[in-house]
Amino acid sequence: MKKFFLIALVAALFLSCSKNKCDYNECGIVAPSSEVASVQAYLTSNNITATQHCSGIFYAVDNPGSGKQPNGCSTVTVNYEGKLTNGTVFDHTSAGQPATFSLGDLITGFRNGAIQIKTGGKIHVYIPPSLGYGSRASGSIPANSILIFTIELVSVD
Repeated sequence: MKKFFLIALVAALFLSCSKNKCDYNECGIVAPSSEVASVQAYLTSNNITATQHCSGIFYAVDNPGSGKQPNGCSTVTVNYEGKLTNGTVFDHTSAGQPATFSLGDLITGFRNGAIQIKTGGKIHVYIPPSLGYGSRASGSIPANSILIFTIELVSVD
């Protein structure tokens, strides 16, 4: 009986620890080189300096923040604006009304961008189509669109 209780206790401890573990690999999905080149061409033509991430997104950190840094499985509260390369805003939070999301439920490009900063930080993320909505349109976003997000990380849970 003591052995059974000890085994059950060890199993419960192992399961409770693994439940909090995030196995997200931010470089696990990579945009095709043609899409990365298109984003790079947009950045160059608009004199934007940005860092290329291993996934193919580009980002420019305005403020790195100083609080908690999310991982790919975190729930975050953010202020954001999403727009197309022609300047059309397709989504945004309202002033004073941040949104809360599980990063695991969002497009890969947003997720990879958000984890580059800490609470209080702000970043611009330039997302190739395959790390956004790809070849399918979504609402007012045409298929195969490069997406640009400005993200302010309010909090990380």
